[in-house]
Amino acid sequence: MLLEVEKKAPVENATAADVRAVIPKLRSYGPSSFASLTDAQGSYLQVAGGGVTCMLEWRDAVNRRHFRAHLDSPSKVFPDGTILTFSGGEVKLQADEWLTAPMVEAAFLAFLKGEPLPEAIGWRDISAMFENLA
Repeated sequence: MLLEVEKKAPVENATAADVRAVIPKLRSYGPSSFASLTDAQGSYLQVAGGGVTCMLEWRDAVNRRHFRAHLDSPSKVFPDGTILTFSGGEVKLQADEWLTAPMVEAAFLAFLKGEPLPEAIGWRDISAMFENLA
């Protein structure tokens, strides 16, 4: 698996230790505000933000679908439409799409091991957002 982190050299054959070293250090304001983990088929998890303000997405390359993580309980701090700003841009999120770094780390570790993603995280299909992109 390939682990890529903003402003860092890519890590081929990433390990659990690599993931554990990266995810807790991500911050919306940098120096690294996003990361991704890509498998051999081209599917990936990507995170933007950090700490208690993370957005997590999953690209299923085999089925050509794209999903955004969400939780059963919406945030009481970030209402629908709150914008996550990070060095890669801005993303408007729903109140239930704000995750914490430990949740993201658990998802990255499961993906790395080829295990099912954590049940506490739901996946909203946002593939339609990408239909007109090349």
